[in-house]
Amino acid sequence: MESNIEIRRLLDVMPASGRMTTKIVSRPEQPKVIDTSFPLPWHQERPMYINFDLWGRLPKPQRDLLLLQKVAWLTGVKWFRPDIYQGVALAGLVGALIESTQSDVVGVAVAAGLSAIALGCIWRTNKSQESEINADLAAIKVAQRRGYSETEAAQHLLFAIETVSKIEGNSGLNFIDLIRCQNLRAIAGLSPVGIPEK
Repeated sequence: MESNIEIRRLLDVMPASGRMTTKIVSRPEQPKVIDTSFPLPWHQERPMYINFDLWGRLPKPQRDLLLLQKVAWLTGVKWFRPDIYQGVALAGLVGALIESTQSDVVGVAVAAGLSAIALGCIWRTNKSQESEINADLAAIKVAQRRGYSETEAAQHLLFAIETVSKIEGNSGLNFIDLIRCQNLRAIAGLSPVGIPEK
């Protein structure tokens, strides 16, 4: 597969918000079909690494949905939005600065610890199964604007998850991928059982 041609095609499939922040990078040596690193707040670009030799083994609709899901997840990671964890992290940082000006080592340690706990919670929230499922749903919505029906998009993403696992030589799907697949089966009408709301 010619990587430059496929990258141009994938950029057309991507939503405009993804094109502004996401960069597709060819990485033929990686064992994964598509890989992303967790986007840190000080990074402007969010790279997505694709092994185009493995990528070419997927049918085009599966490639489209897999890309849209990764873009939705990358653009869905929000470090700075008003919520309790961001407030606690900010309060901890401010407290650490104030305590450091007063040379209070214990105060600095407590405030810094509070910030670290809050940042850990932000990290876990963005790496949770809920964030992956939300990215799946966002990918399906974008795919509908690209000509896929909701059931077709869910089926293509479901099959892409399963196919990628086989291509990468995994013994099976991990827990989060199993939950995602069950949700996608329900959306695609392949299973009457979805995932519980809570």
